[in-house]
Amino acid sequence: MTNQPKIILVTGASSGIGFQTAQMLACQGNKVYAAARRTELMQPLEQHGVTILRLDVCDDTSINECVKTIVDSEGRIDVLVNNAGYGYFGAVETVPIADARRQFEVNLFGLARLTQLALPLMRENGGGRIVNLSSIAGRMAMPFGAWYNATKYAVEGFSDALRIETRQFGIDVVMIEPGGIKTNWGIIAANHLAESSQGTVYEQNANHEAALMRKGYSMDFLTDPSKVAKTIVKAVNRRRPKTRYRVGRGSFLLVFLTRVIPYRWWDKICTSMWRHYKIIDK
Repeated sequence: MTNQPKIILVTGASSGIGFQTAQMLACQGNKVYAAARRTELMQPLEQHGVTILRLDVCDDTSINECVKTIVDSEGRIDVLVNNAGYGYFGAVETVPIADARRQFEVNLFGLARLTQLALPLMRENGGGRIVNLSSIAGRMAMPFGAWYNATKYAVEGFSDALRIETRQFGIDVVMIEPGGIKTNWGIIAANHLAESSQGTVYEQNANHEAALMRKGYSMDFLTDPSKVAKTIVKAVNRRRPKTRYRVGRGSFLLVFLTRVIPYRWWDKICTSMWRHYKIIDK
């Protein structure tokens, strides 16, 4: 990687972290392609010189067309920022397998397919950088987050193996592990949790967990998405980036706790939060 302007693809750029990352990188003089399903939400990025592309990471044809468009125009991709993803919360027993599969399609397989297409381009160009958005949920488990946790644990393992494989070609692989970020992600995940648990044996605890999530993601103490975007920009620009960047409220403390306390203690902490909420909710 050099200090020259780079050809960059940012996925999941219709809002939040992806939107701000595309904007920041474009303002530095890079040629940025912002991709997402809802292209109308990315229109404001055009004033910063960003090129907007439609991309559905669950559709192989869409993925191929997106990459082809960039290659036809630029001849290369220097940086791939795999930011697209979402969270579907619910008990393992109650989440339909079709929804669980879609979670993997978006959070892992779409990321993997884009990576497969970008790697030959980077190798032919003598190097490149892949930045994968993971989460502290890839380092610690949360109740009712099994499917989301599984996808992020998978991204962690995938990225670690990929980093070793591609090092010989001058390709860096970096993970970003956000903690509590002030976006709609938590509200959407909470709504999915309540919906998937309705009428089941998990309903009461799931509703308490959903209420805790809604309350937490409505508070101002969470980290602004711009901080994550700045971290991604740092990972793109550094000559020798770290393998992981942990950023956001609770990202260090929570992961640290799960490493130093026994797992059964962590289990009790998680379940005690439901009882605590029942008390204060009355």
